[in-house]
Amino acid sequence: MVDLKLKAKNIEQVAIFGSSHTSSDSPLAKKVFEVAKKLAEAGYTLVDGGGPGVMRAATDGAKAGGGKVVGITFVADKNMHYEGRDPLNKFDIEIKTKNFVERTLALLREGQIYVCFNGGTGTISEFGMAWGLAKLYFGHHKPLILYGRFWEKIIKAFRENMLITTEEKKVYKIVDSPEGVLKAIVQFEQELERGEHKHLEMTKDGLSI
Repeated sequence: MVDLKLKAKNIEQVAIFGSSHTSSDSPLAKKVFEVAKKLAEAGYTLVDGGGPGVMRAATDGAKAGGGKVVGITFVADKNMHYEGRDPLNKFDIEIKTKNFVERTLALLREGQIYVCFNGGTGTISEFGMAWGLAKLYFGHHKPLILYGRFWEKIIKAFRENMLITTEEKKVYKIVDSPEGVLKAIVQFEQELERGEHKHLEMTKDGLSI
């Protein structure tokens, strides 16, 4: 059993991906808040896009847990359907980027592990880039934590319809609780240290083999 009070030794920053269009009192935002709070309490620094929705919930949760937040921002041009920086997202450190692609790359660079919540095409692009990079650098990769049962259907569709390699199946874990996130991070670090990449399926209480 993994002691959930223990923080991963070599992982300091956790990037959060998810919808910018969810309200602060939505079930999704409340889940993000609780996950971020637990991560901060465990000693992790959170990284998000500095916007509203899931991003602001991640910052608020981290602050409630006594943690720090890095916000990755950019100023969009007038033709973009982009939420931009949220003045209510009170992150500690701002990293300014020039465009959406640079912002995504900065999020991927600053995070040592990624937690993906529900979202739209922006979240899909972040998830896809993170998943692709994990395959390219398999064995030295930055793992993904997919939060929520809905990911099972998405991954199932990928497996049944796309040409997914063995390595690509081993770089993520699906969880549905804050404790599951903490457990997954520690397990990922242990697997990487041992050269093992055991894929875990989700159960009601988080994770199991």
